[in-house]
Amino acid sequence: MHWDFALILIFLATAVPLLGRRRIRQLMRMPETTKRDRLRLYASTVAFQWVAAAVVLWRANAHQIALARLGVAIPKPELTAIVSVVLAALVLANQLVSLRHLATHPAEAQGVLPQLALKIFPQDTVERVAFSAVVVTVTICEELIYRGFVQRVFEDWSGGLILAGIFGSAAMFAVAHLYQGKRGLLTTCVVGILFAAIRTWTGSLLAPLIAHFIADITAGLLAPSRLRSALSSVVTAAATTNLISMR
Repeated sequence: MHWDFALILIFLATAVPLLGRRRIRQLMRMPETTKRDRLRLYASTVAFQWVAAAVVLWRANAHQIALARLGVAIPKPELTAIVSVVLAALVLANQLVSLRHLATHPAEAQGVLPQLALKIFPQDTVERVAFSAVVVTVTICEELIYRGFVQRVFEDWSGGLILAGIFGSAAMFAVAHLYQGKRGLLTTCVVGILFAAIRTWTGSLLAPLIAHFIADITAGLLAPSRLRSALSSVVTAAATTNLISMR
């Protein structure tokens, strides 16, 4: 493995999760976030992601790795189109079911991730536009970095072993989301395996990219109102219980 590739992998496996956990701790210590806080968070995320993707492309190009080998191509158009539609539909259905589940189980809105979501998800039109730019950025950059670069590096490093690329990229992708806790880590790893397998099958990042975008944009635009409604239900239920217990 080239020394610069090794440094990139080390950075992704150590610095990225540490920076993420530090940012989350700062946010969780805040009683609430302001519009300025959220927009600043969006801007820093966009800048960091594009710089990381630029470095990856720079070093890949320096070693004459073609974009097609990173998944930036559609070698099997018909297969890619079918898989993209099916995967997108499954991801959208899963998000909608999860949101509906939240509405019927409001107590789950009191967890760490829901509380974090309320602090970082957009709350007005301007923030929704900015958040959409973040989603586009994260979708493109993370797919390029993890399903493109990292998967290729692990596969080449193992002598062409496809499973090494799939599980290596999934593991790195999961570690980058360490701040989500054990459950989030496992979920992200499973998603990483699925996306990496599809990237290998189709030879393209297109299907994972579309699915990634749908997952993030639906969560960011639809979850806030559901979370606030769920929390309101919890508070109302708690108040009712207190009144009954006082009688």
